Amino acid sequence: MKKVITVPVTLAAGVALAADPSGVDLWKAADMKAVAKELASKLNDKKAAGKSLATFANHAAMITHREASGEAEIHDTKVDIFIVVDGKATLECGGTVVGAKKTGPETLGTSIRGGVKKTLESGDIVHIPAKTPHQLLIEPGGKFTYFVFKVDAE
Repeated sequence: MKKVITVPVTLAAGVALAADPSGVDLWKAADMKAVAKELASKLNDKKAAGKSLATFANHAAMITHREASGEAEIHDTKVDIFIVVDGKATLECGGTVVGAKKTGPETLGTSIRGGVKKTLESGDIVHIPAKTPHQLLIEPGGKFTYFVFKVDAE
């Protein structure tokens, strides 16, 4: 009797999951690598390019490709969650932003003094709380692509 009840419930759940519910987004790894190649051909003067993928009520998703170090930054109200798609970089976080300049809801600077350095590689995931200084450092000749969730801190 138990198997008879379980099978229809399992099949019904499978049918419900096969539909594409509103608000469900999937970004396949192969697609992200293709976008990375596209972005590599569109680098700005800071050797970076990004693409917004989606905006939701309290967060946004984007992908960024870098071939040079970024600025040091602090977000007042946003949490960053990085998922490394490809490449290698050093994340420096904590410490103090050198040459800090307020630019709207964030502070930018040239570097970080006294931060902690962590190596990021393909498949790594990192959570950076709001108000935390952070900077991605790319070795000369290096390439780094990462998926970013920007999430409201509160």
